[in-house]
Amino acid sequence: MHFETLNVALEDHIATICLNRPEKANAMNATMWQEIRKAFSWVDETPEARVAVLQGEGKLFTAGIDLQLMMGLGSQIQNECDARTREALRRVILDLQDTLTSLERCRKPVLAAIHGACVGGGMDLITCADMRYCSPDAYFTIKEIDIGMTADVGTLQRLPKLVGEGIARELAYTGRKCEADEAQRIGLVNRVFDSREALYAGVRTIAATIAAKSPLSIRGTKEMITYARDHSVADSLNYIATWNAAMLMSKDLTEAMTANLTKRAPAFKD
Repeated sequence: MHFETLNVALEDHIATICLNRPEKANAMNATMWQEIRKAFSWVDETPEARVAVLQGEGKLFTAGIDLQLMMGLGSQIQNECDARTREALRRVILDLQDTLTSLERCRKPVLAAIHGACVGGGMDLITCADMRYCSPDAYFTIKEIDIGMTADVGTLQRLPKLVGEGIARELAYTGRKCEADEAQRIGLVNRVFDSREALYAGVRTIAATIAAKSPLSIRGTKEMITYARDHSVADSLNYIATWNAAMLMSKDLTEAMTANLTKRAPAFKD
C-alpha cells in the first residue's frame, strides 16, 4: 500500500506504522488523518498482521494536528446557512474522531512507542493505543487549551480512564508538560526505556511475544478489555460468556494444549 505521510511495514507478524513527516514535526495534516485510518484498517484486515507498533520518524513523535488543517476548516465547511456550516464542522470533528477510534476498532493490539514530544492531537492518538511506551526524552501535553479550544477527538474521554480524573483534569486545564518519569508513575505509559533505540527494541520484543500467542485469543482479549472499560461488570461477564460460547472450542485451544503437553512452541494459524 502507498502512503504519503506514513511508513508501513510488515515483518514477522508485526506491522509497523510510522508517522513520516519529520520535516513538519510529524504534524497531523488532512492526508495523515485519513492515512492513519487506512493503515489500521489494513492491519485489522490482514491476517498476517497480528500486532501493530506505532512510532514516529525524526526528532519527535508528533507535534499534533497541523495548524494549516485548522486554518483551512473555514473554507471547507462554509455555507450560507449558519446551521449547515455548524453541521459540517460537527461532521469534520466526528470524522477525525473516527480516524483515532480506528486504533481501538482494529482487532490487533496497538503498541505506541513514543520519543520526544507528543503534543495535542498526538495525545488523542496514543490514548487509543492498547499500550504506550516511551524513551526518557518523551513528554506529553494537552496543548489545545493554549490555542483557545477544548480537545475534541478523544483525549478528554480516554485519558481519565488511564490516569484518573484528577490528573487528567490538571493536564487538560493547564496544558503543562508531563515528562517521561511522571507519565510512567501516573500510568500513561507502561515503561520508560533507557533510549530511543532501547525503546524500539523493547517494544518490538513485547510485540513479538504477543504475535506468538493465539491470534484468536488475542483478538478476543482486546475486545473484552475495551468492552469492559465502557460497560458494567455484569454486562462484561455476560458478553465474555457469549463470546467464548462461540469462540472457545477452536483449533488454537487444541494446538496450545498439545504444545504444552509435548513441551514445544505452539504454531497458530493467522
